[in-house]
Amino acid sequence: MMAGHGDDINAVGGSVRHIPVLLGEVLEALAPAEGEIIIDGTFGAGGYTRAILAAGASVVAIDRDPDAIAAGRDLEARSGGRLRLVQAPFSTLDEHVDSADGVVLDIGVSSMQLDQAERGFSFRSDGPLDMRMAQAGASAADVVNSFKPGDLARIFGFLGEERHAGRIARMIEARREKRPFERTLELADAIETHIGRAPKDKIHPATRVFQALRIFVNDELGELARALLAAERALKPGGRLVVVTFHSLEDRIVKRFIADRADAASGSRHLPEAQARSATFRKVGGGVTAGDAEVAANPRARSARLRAAVRTEAPARSGDFSIFGLPKLPGIDRPGER
Repeated sequence: MMAGHGDDINAVGGSVRHIPVLLGEVLEALAPAEGEIIIDGTFGAGGYTRAILAAGASVVAIDRDPDAIAAGRDLEARSGGRLRLVQAPFSTLDEHVDSADGVVLDIGVSSMQLDQAERGFSFRSDGPLDMRMAQAGASAADVVNSFKPGDLARIFGFLGEERHAGRIARMIEARREKRPFERTLELADAIETHIGRAPKDKIHPATRVFQALRIFVNDELGELARALLAAERALKPGGRLVVVTFHSLEDRIVKRFIADRADAASGSRHLPEAQARSATFRKVGGGVTAGDAEVAANPRARSARLRAAVRTEAPARSGDFSIFGLPKLPGIDRPGER
């Protein structure tokens, strides 16, 4: 079963206090130093950025959520010019820094977003069925109320690993003919009523559907893939890439990217010249997970996994999306994002 933000009732159905996950491990892998420029591609509530600034480095922090940027302006003002906030998708990080010493990415929804009922990420409190990180484009309600049942089932199955994906999609189709879904609790209660909930179930029956909708609405897997390619372009030789993921779909993308980029192929008489390539990253260790003490203090860390790599001197490769193995899902317009 996939573990992650949406697989943890504390992250979807419950309140989450912001605690930077794997902070010590992130700082060890990132090794920020005075005079360096680090890109925090997922600013959120600023946990990593504060620690990087405290280590003496400068930070370019990116977030597509205007609320996160607004909340960080005071920190930016107090940084003495060492913090620059940018409202943009993190897939564009190479457009904001030409040569970075490090890139850190903490993938998924932030605790700040989860705790705001009006953002519609959680069914802990009732709110509009929204889930848009950038607060623009199609919402979760648009998807639920307009997509074909087969497309909904694919979204729930691939992105949420929901075993009742087909049943839930058909229920949604029948229910929305009477009235469209507009609120988070409307959808969550409809799923629970239709699927049921056994006393032994640790998570709410709607948890995986909410996770799948959030990932789809925000194109989180595509954004992650594009951000990894952007990091390859932005990092200078010796620059460090550090990525913290929270479920297997994200981790698989990062693992595949690092494995592909750490692999070098030599040209020969048996291979076309175009096949010759140099490794653009050097893998650093394996997947790092949180210890028992951190998980006890911060349940969100339970499913976190850190992967790291160091940039070589080889030029960045072309952006071949096939290496990521992204699932093929129905399209959706996402204005302002690539």
